[in-house]
Amino acid sequence: MVGVTKVARTKADLAEALGALKGTSALVMTMGALHEGHLALVRAAKKAADNVVVSIFVNPLQFGPGEDYEAYPRDLEADLAFLEAVGVQAVYAPEAEDVYPRDPLVRIDPGPMAAVLEGKTRPTHFAGVLQVVHKVLNLVRPDIAFFGQKDAQQLALIRTMAADLDMPVEIRAVPIERDVDGLALSSRNSYLSPTERIEALALNQALAVGADAAQRGLSPKEVRDVAERHLREAPGVKIDYLALVDPETFAAIDGQTFSAGGAEASPSDGSVTMQAGGAPSKHGRGLLAVAAWVGPTRLIDNMEVELRG
Repeated sequence: MVGVTKVARTKADLAEALGALKGTSALVMTMGALHEGHLALVRAAKKAADNVVVSIFVNPLQFGPGEDYEAYPRDLEADLAFLEAVGVQAVYAPEAEDVYPRDPLVRIDPGPMAAVLEGKTRPTHFAGVLQVVHKVLNLVRPDIAFFGQKDAQQLALIRTMAADLDMPVEIRAVPIERDVDGLALSSRNSYLSPTERIEALALNQALAVGADAAQRGLSPKEVRDVAERHLREAPGVKIDYLALVDPETFAAIDGQTFSAGGAEASPSDGSVTMQAGGAPSKHGRGLLAVAAWVGPTRLIDNMEVELRG
C-alpha cells in the first residue's frame, strides 16, 4: 500500500513502528533534502525487501568546524511527502538529542582507510559517519541496507565496519544517479549558481576521460594524469584531490602514496601510508575518485574503470 505508515521522531516511536512490520526490511539512510538519487536507493530497497525504512537525520558528528552543518538544506515536510508518494513503510526522523542524548563516550575508529582522500580534507568525517550508521543499523536491524556509490569511500568503510564487527546486515551499493548532462545528483548542487552548475560538469567529464584512457590500455598513472589534466584545465574548478584507487581498500594503484595526515607523501617521511606500489588491483578494477571546489561548493564524484595497462 502506498503511504508512510509511521513517522518516528524518537527511538521509542521507531521501535513501535518496526514492531508492526512483517517480513524482511531494508534501510536507506539519508540526511534529507531528498532527490532522484535517494529515490534510486528507495526503489532498490523496495525490490529487495517487504518493508523499507528510511532515516532522515543531518548528523552533526560528521561535520567539522566551518563546514555547512547549520546551512545544510532541510525540508522535512517535503521529504515526507516524497517518501509517502513512493510507499515507504516507516521513516525515522529524529532530533540530534534523540540520537545522541549525550556526547558519545564509545566511538567507532574507522581505521587508516578514513585518513586519506575525503579524510584528508575532513579528518573527523568518517568517524562521525560510522558512528551514526552503526547506531541506526542497531536500531532498525534491517536485513539489507542500501548506500549510494557516489559516496564510494563511505561505502567501502561501511562494508568494512559491517564485516569486521560481524554485523548481521547485507550492505548493497546503488549506482550514481546523474542528471541528463552527467552531473552527479547531490543535495549540495542547490548551492551552485547557473554558471557554477555548468563548470561543475568538468568533474564527470574528467572521470570519463580517465575511463576512456583505461579502456585504451594506458597505465594506472597515465589514467590518473589524463583525468587530472582535464580537470586542471577546466574553468572555475579547484581540485581537492583526484586519485585512482582500489575500490575495496582505497589503496592507491597509480603510484601515489597517501599519508595518514592527508597530503601525498614519500615513504621516507615516516608517515603511515596507504598504497599498492602502483600496480593494478588484483581484480583489474580501479576507482577514479575526485573532490573539487566549484565556487564555494565542494563536490565529489567517482567512476569505476577497467584497468588493462
